[in-house]
Amino acid sequence: MARLSREFYAQDTLGAARRLLGKYLIRRLDGELLAGRIVETEAYVGRCDKACHAYHYRRTARTETLFAPPGTAYIYLIYGMYHCLNFVTEPEGEPAAVLLRALEPVAGAETMSRLRYGDKPLTNYRKKNFLNGPGKICRALALTRAENGLDLTGDTLFLCDSPEDAGLPPFPAPAGERVLTGPRIGVDYAEEARDFPWRFRLVKEE
Repeated sequence: MARLSREFYAQDTLGAARRLLGKYLIRRLDGELLAGRIVETEAYVGRCDKACHAYHYRRTARTETLFAPPGTAYIYLIYGMYHCLNFVTEPEGEPAAVLLRALEPVAGAETMSRLRYGDKPLTNYRKKNFLNGPGKICRALALTRAENGLDLTGDTLFLCDSPEDAGLPPFPAPAGERVLTGPRIGVDYAEEARDFPWRFRLVKEE
């Protein structure tokens, strides 16, 4: 199965965050492929970004994964209950990553819905709020700290240009989309970095 190479992740983090829009995240779980199209990301760059966990090259047990080779999954826990998936970028030793903020479901939606909502029906409200947040994505894909450090060029969790690259049926991506940029969410503590326009979203043209 074709997937994004380590060289893709080794690029500049802002460029990666933008170029990841429209790519497909694949999670292999119990023999099933769960897939989603990336529609929102945020960039975090340790050398200059006070919102990054490894700002100014701060190394701790939590941030060590940010210094790993590009193409590594960095998964951390916030508020003691929500996991967040990030893709480590730039050369090894440069603490930087792209946070995954939102997906569109492509394959395995029934399993993802069960993981998110249990036996509750997938109402219109739940569909709208299915995968539109980092914690929601990780719950729907059964990703926890146990998967922190996974190689994104492996077989368990990876990204590709199209569903067909993973052996899945084609997915009709909407026509007429554009990229919106703006400040990141939930980083008001980060002083000047709170205003960095490092959040990227795919939206439909009006």
